[in-house]
Amino acid sequence: MTIFEIWLGILQGFRVTALVTLYGLVFAIPFGLVFGVAQYMTTGPARFVVTSIIEFWRSSAVIILLFVFYYALPLAGLALSAMTVSAMVLGLNIGGYASQAVRAGLQALDRGQKEAGHALGLSRATILLRIELPQALVAMSPTFINQLIQLVKATSLVSLVTLTDMTFRAKEISQIEYDPVPIYTSLLLAYFIVCYPVALFGRWVERRINPAREARCAV
Repeated sequence: MTIFEIWLGILQGFRVTALVTLYGLVFAIPFGLVFGVAQYMTTGPARFVVTSIIEFWRSSAVIILLFVFYYALPLAGLALSAMTVSAMVLGLNIGGYASQAVRAGLQALDRGQKEAGHALGLSRATILLRIELPQALVAMSPTFINQLIQLVKATSLVSLVTLTDMTFRAKEISQIEYDPVPIYTSLLLAYFIVCYPVALFGRWVERRINPAREARCAV
């Protein structure tokens, strides 16, 4: 099998890799925003509950979560498709990391802005939505891009729950050809080709939101 044929075989799984990434974002973005804000605003027992949920998804091994949700849940009468399980597990795992970026971004803001909002008679929710969160999200954009790259790379695990992504296709070819070096080297380059434009986009976003810092770095 030629290198060209290997590449064609691997790219047959790109559609699944892209779908898992997109569906994963459906879980990751709301989870990261909601739980990041909740951890920032809550105290006491409520904060403990929020933090526990975040840490479950952030600290658990993704490969174990995939197996549990795909193979164990049907035993309890709840069967989810491989695509749903993959998107949910990867998305919530990445969302756990994103929530910490949201929390840290909110905590890093000048407290004077919150105090000024209270002095103007604004509610806590209004201060959060109109003053704090817009600033925090702009500052956190590069971090979110990095998390997107992590999500794309994590899709290489979904072949373990029978999804025919690029890694699955590479395994199939390897079982036929018995020559893993060119096959997995091609797979490595395929993920790099997918992720590198995302990284470039992240740098562009960082330059747009912080041109002064970029100018200092260029000197």
